[in-house]
Amino acid sequence: KRAAELRDELLFKQPESSHRGDCPICCLPLPLDPKKSVMMTCCSKVICDGCDYADQIREAEGKLSFKCPFCRKPVPDTDEGFDNQRMKRVEANDPAAIRREGRDQYNKGDYRSAVEMYTKAAELGDITGHHSLSCMYRNGLGVEKDRGKEIYHLEEAAIGGHPNARFNLGCEEEESGNIERAVKHWIISANLGDDGSIKELMEKFKEGFVS
Repeated sequence: KRAAELRDELLFKQPESSHRGDCPICCLPLPLDPKKSVMMTCCSKVICDGCDYADQIREAEGKLSFKCPFCRKPVPDTDEGFDNQRMKRVEANDPAAIRREGRDQYNKGDYRSAVEMYTKAAELGDITGHHSLSCMYRNGLGVEKDRGKEIYHLEEAAIGGHPNARFNLGCEEEESGNIERAVKHWIISANLGDDGSIKELMEKFKEGFVS
């Protein structure tokens, strides 16, 4: 019983920021939408689109060679060059690069390899790796369906500040009739900027579950 209480204390603690963290250039929170940022293959740093664009303008106006805004390594001019940089990060046990390799394997339809990469990334502390594993266990892709492991990885991702994982946990609790726990999850993810959680809270307010 005490172990469950301690787990809940950890699970329902409000993270200071989302799993995406801050842009290392401007130090502002990275957008939740990954399309509004770019991960550099040379160092695996995620740069917001604003800083990436500003650096490109600076280099173009100064007729400078294009370099990574963070580590300043030259930007490759071929796909092979990008692949070589990415694989060097994978070989260096960079969790973000390993998870990205997992995503590439997933897109190729090699789900077993994707699970292996996601698992390794999660073991190295990658929050998105945990969320990706929860999806694999839910859908039975590359692994047998396992609800226990699905929920475990959802919780690990939620603890790490992943808003979508937290939203999904809220939905799981709602389906089980645990409205109070569902609302707790949605409040936490809404504070992180999750639109779906905000909509759910509005509905629960109308129904009298949120004051």
